[in-house]
Amino acid sequence: MAPADDRMARFKALQARAKTSSETNLKEATKESQRLGTDQSQLTALQRKHDIAAHKLLKAEIQESGKDFERKRAWDWTVDESEKWDKRMKKKAAHRDNNAFSDEQQESNKIYKRQLKNITPDMEQYEKQKMAAIEKAAASGGLDIVETEDGELIAVDKDGSFYSTADTTTFTQNKPEKAAVDRLVADLRRAEEQRLKKRKERMAKNGDDGDVTYINEKNKQFNQKLARFYDKYTADIRDSFERGTMI
Repeated sequence: MAPADDRMARFKALQARAKTSSETNLKEATKESQRLGTDQSQLTALQRKHDIAAHKLLKAEIQESGKDFERKRAWDWTVDESEKWDKRMKKKAAHRDNNAFSDEQQESNKIYKRQLKNITPDMEQYEKQKMAAIEKAAASGGLDIVETEDGELIAVDKDGSFYSTADTTTFTQNKPEKAAVDRLVADLRRAEEQRLKKRKERMAKNGDDGDVTYINEKNKQFNQKLARFYDKYTADIRDSFERGTMI
């Protein structure tokens, strides 16, 4: 094959590859655009409505046949599943009853429990630090490793300096890892964002989040009443005014 023909063949192959790649990229971009354009909250709401409708339809059919719906429904659950569900509902009801603010101590306790749920302990790192502390204490002579008759190893604290007591202050020498510090900072930022969000919601509820559109308190209350009843109908018009596209 002549060099010119070889170059032409390679050029056509590159053109075909570029065309195929362009078509593939276009398809992928279209799929991604469709995926981003789909509101997941709406899909969840539709699925919830579908489940509720199916539940009501099944209940109506069973009741029309003269059977007990709850008894029929219980056939699909085992005893363990039923007990777990009852326990979950009881816990949910208790949490709902305890949702109101009572005092600062109880509120702090609720926040503490919520933060504990988000903590995933690193047991591997814990075991490493534990073994390092035991080896260090054994090397310094403050800890004896005794093997029992059945082969179990027991650490014996000779001078009472290894195991923590009420008077122990060695925890102040602990230096946390960077990941732990970053996790603490992220948690503080998340709490601050949540606080600002709640504050903004309270301000929006009182009508203090936007421009001042009132001349006195009476006029402010009147505007809030209008907003409650008509904002959902005038949202598009107000957005068009703000964008400057109103005709």
